[in-house]
Amino acid sequence: MELLRVIEGIRSPFLDTVVGLITRLGEQTIAIVILCIIFWAINKRWAYIIGISFFLSSLAVQGAKTVFRVGRPWILDPTLNPVPSALERATGYSFPSGHTQAAAALFWAIGTQMKNKVFFAICFAIPILVAFSRMYLGVHTVLDVAVSLGITFIIVQIVAYFQKEETQSRKKNIIFSVIIIVIAIKVIIIALMQYYSGRSEFHNISDSLKASGAAIGFAIGMFIEREYIKFPVKAQSIPAQIVKCIVGIGSVVTVQEVLRWNFEAGIINDMFRYFVLLIWITVVYPLAIRHFFPEKTEEQTTS
Repeated sequence: MELLRVIEGIRSPFLDTVVGLITRLGEQTIAIVILCIIFWAINKRWAYIIGISFFLSSLAVQGAKTVFRVGRPWILDPTLNPVPSALERATGYSFPSGHTQAAAALFWAIGTQMKNKVFFAICFAIPILVAFSRMYLGVHTVLDVAVSLGITFIIVQIVAYFQKEETQSRKKNIIFSVIIIVIAIKVIIIALMQYYSGRSEFHNISDSLKASGAAIGFAIGMFIEREYIKFPVKAQSIPAQIVKCIVGIGSVVTVQEVLRWNFEAGIINDMFRYFVLLIWITVVYPLAIRHFFPEKTEEQTTS
């Protein structure tokens, strides 16, 4: 807590704004947009490394949050004052840090595929900056961000090692999908046990349910796409690639809003909404890509 007090002493309106922008790099919206662009238009293997790393580490962190139920810094020590603008997004328990996990899973997984040292250094530095931003804003402790970084680093390295081949065997696809689903179900069970026993309120387990629903959707969608859809990443032209991404992101936003309008927050609804969203990203839109954005043929390349 002493470090948070020291950091609190250097705050200023300008730094609050800058750090507030940095911390957004750990939000799920940024992760989803970047993951979609890489998945649909750059490199599917990269996207699967990012996705598997992201959801496994998310489940680990959300599971730990639900088990340990550690309060936010200002709850543990009322003399600490978080930056007011950060409170809206500081949902659920404090330990470990979800924003730090999201940034680390996304950018470190990208970094494992980078040969350029400058880009690698940038990818490595961003999660560290996000971790600091969470402490600066007063919504996490050193232990929160350090454990999150450690968990995610280990998971990213393991996933990158086992996903290094350009093509994956059916057996490996099944194994990774089953692992994600089994862990997600365990997190759901833990969250529900905490809720129905009265140890946690719904708003404290909501993120765990969302992460689990999304993880199951990703695991199922990843298997279906890899085994049956196999959509082309490269469209016939750069403008087509751009249109593909814009239409895809627009469709994701639309689906998300429609689901939010039709399904209020609730135990089943939270899991269902995020499950459907990931199925849309990994199965439904890839089917549209295969139909409307065919891969450039050899004849078109040479003409």
